[in-house]
Amino acid sequence: MNKDVIVAESDARIAAALGRRPLVLVGMMGAGKSSIGRKLAARLGLPFVDADMEIERAAGMSISDIFTRHGEPSFRAGEARVIARLLDGGPQVLATGGGAFMNAETRAAIRAKGISIWLKAEYDVLMRRIKRRHDRPMLKTDDPSETLKRLLAEREPVYAEADVTVHSREVPHEIIIAEILAALAPRLAEPDSVKTTAGDRVS
Repeated sequence: MNKDVIVAESDARIAAALGRRPLVLVGMMGAGKSSIGRKLAARLGLPFVDADMEIERAAGMSISDIFTRHGEPSFRAGEARVIARLLDGGPQVLATGGGAFMNAETRAAIRAKGISIWLKAEYDVLMRRIKRRHDRPMLKTDDPSETLKRLLAEREPVYAEADVTVHSREVPHEIIIAEILAALAPRLAEPDSVKTTAGDRVS
């Protein structure tokens, strides 16, 4: 049996083992949740959903506009509602915003209904990627660099509660996707372990 057939069969087993559970990507802005998520979904033959895009669709405005007009608390409340709805959408790859996993109710819902994957990226990698874009409301401050450092310090201990951690870095996405699938395979072989043991690490 050739390598491509073996890989395809392994991917199919992982997709089937999910049952009704989504794969939920968590982590900082710039970690690659959307770009890697799309390719991961395509490889597994699953739908890809970007929570931020769904929030914008539900609100009828951009996330930046929601922050400007209504403030962060209003955005976070809407974000929690949208993610709760999306988690009932069956097997999919769901990319969440950087602050979504900080909500305790959202974390509990993801733990109950899905499998969480933290795409962990170092500060330097994140800063390089984020500087290319100007649509990050959390970084519209006098010192974006210090803001990013503060957010990392606050959020990383919470992201570490995810079921699986994979190191997002400057390598082809296919390598990171292969590491995600390698980390998922043993957990999905014993579904109960996903709910009782957190924090497999791949780096």
